[in-house]
Amino acid sequence: MPTTIRRADYFYVMAGDQPGEAVALLKNLADLGVNLLAFTAVPMGPQRTQLTVFPEDPAHLQNAAAKARLDADGPHGALLVQGDDELGALAGVHERLFDAGVNVYATMGVTDGRGGYGYVVYVRPDDMARAAEAVGA
Repeated sequence: MPTTIRRADYFYVMAGDQPGEAVALLKNLADLGVNLLAFTAVPMGPQRTQLTVFPEDPAHLQNAAAKARLDADGPHGALLVQGDDELGALAGVHERLFDAGVNVYATMGVTDGRGGYGYVVYVRPDDMARAAEAVGA
């Protein structure tokens, strides 16, 4: 599979750091018909967790969240990279962003165990247009 890079909107929900928060959110979104491209959960101090979802259809998530009274902050922009897992794949993406003067402030990635990978690249809103142009998104 060739590498593809596209813009992806994300939304986040702050939750208490306790068992069941992620499953409740994910089941709720599934029940509302929201398909996700990616999901992360990151601790934000000792008592809070930021649950971040990357919906396939951001408008559908916004409508569903409003109906469910779900306080989802967003949309915020990121880049979603998917492709064949090969040596140096991430370095090439970062090099293009660096050459364009874009500061990457966070990332998350995983291989699929079958030769592919997915990678989320977070850049500041002011850098998004330049980042997207640099990587052809």
